[in-house]
Amino acid sequence: MIKDIIKNNLIPAEDFIFGFADLHGLIDKKFNGFYYGISIGKRLDDKIIDGIKDGPTMEYYDHYHQINKELAILIGKIQADLKRAGVESIALKPTVTRGTEEYNDEYLRTLTVDISHKMVATRAGLGWIGKSDLLISNVFGPRLRLVSMLLNQDPGIDSVPVEESKCGKCNVCVVKCPASAATGKLWNVDIRRNDFFDPHKCREKCNELARQRLNVDARICGLCVSVCPMGKKH
Repeated sequence: MIKDIIKNNLIPAEDFIFGFADLHGLIDKKFNGFYYGISIGKRLDDKIIDGIKDGPTMEYYDHYHQINKELAILIGKIQADLKRAGVESIALKPTVTRGTEEYNDEYLRTLTVDISHKMVATRAGLGWIGKSDLLISNVFGPRLRLVSMLLNQDPGIDSVPVEESKCGKCNVCVVKCPASAATGKLWNVDIRRNDFFDPHKCREKCNELARQRLNVDARICGLCVSVCPMGKKH
């Protein structure tokens, strides 16, 4: 039933991926029984991503925020449909890249959130974490935006969590990163993010590029998304 509700809302189906995750022991007890996750990814426009050559473009900036808005609306609809079916849920909106004033001190210190969309996606079997800390999906590579939901009942999990990187020796995102934020180490579920990627370097350079190229106060770049061979057609 839950799977059908998700599928009925993902239109057109070829633009989306989704999966279910068991999050027991992985999220704070404050979520009070909502220990099952839904991860949904919507693909980004290939033409816009391919247009990112040496930094963010206004087309990418607009597209990024438009997809985020669409995903926020989508999970609102799914949540309403689930409630009508007697299923309670918590919607976790897409991560955004806005000005410093919208975040608290703890987030700015650690650059971590209560629940990572990428963590839910890897536990749902949708992909792995790349060397530039992107979710590399099996279908779209890193060319997608993620959104998550929590449920208080098992949605019918049939996926196998992904627990290690499949990037191998590929280092193109490491070499192309203008912030030199990636160390080149491979991700796995036991490694700390700071051991393979420096989010503060990334955030600072993204802000610098957004101001220089787009004249906006945002944290956006897109180079690692563009160069990843997993996302390129064929």
